[in-house]
Amino acid sequence: MSESVVSERYAKALLELGIESGQLAMLTDELRSVADTYADSPELRAVFDDPRIADEQIASLIDALVRRLALSQMAKNALLVLVQRRRIRALPDIVSRLVNLTDERTGLLRASVTSAVQLSDAQAQALALELERLTGRRILLERHCDPSLLGGLLTRIGDHVVDASLRGRFDEIERRLSESPT
Repeated sequence: MSESVVSERYAKALLELGIESGQLAMLTDELRSVADTYADSPELRAVFDDPRIADEQIASLIDALVRRLALSQMAKNALLVLVQRRRIRALPDIVSRLVNLTDERTGLLRASVTSAVQLSDAQAQALALELERLTGRRILLERHCDPSLLGGLLTRIGDHVVDASLRGRFDEIERRLSESPT
């Protein structure tokens, strides 16, 4: 079975568990925190991936993670299942899929906007409201700053990208000039 199919199955099972317990948002946030810690720590990944390390040592490590990150019993149990079934390596992908499923269920759409200068809160709020009007869904806007854009915005919503930056326009003009016969 491919890793993506496995990740999708675990994410759906976690989604159902979160819904049944009424703690979907909490479970998703906690597992995202663990996935970030796992992805950022080569040492942690090495320990979890080493088949020579005894299950009791892994359980102790998970207990330490639970205490450090203040995780619920539900999140701890999910981690233990992933470790026991040798699926912990898929944790970042599982959590990514769980976040997407949770967003779908709650009607949330994540968008990313990159601007040449930092957007003010008022500008970001106005942009989010306009995106909500266009998509018909609640928008969670993530802001980035990239001075190389020169001006304008680069907006990503899912797989859709709207490049309204000066750099994008200059690139388009350059492309058209290079394609036209001289």
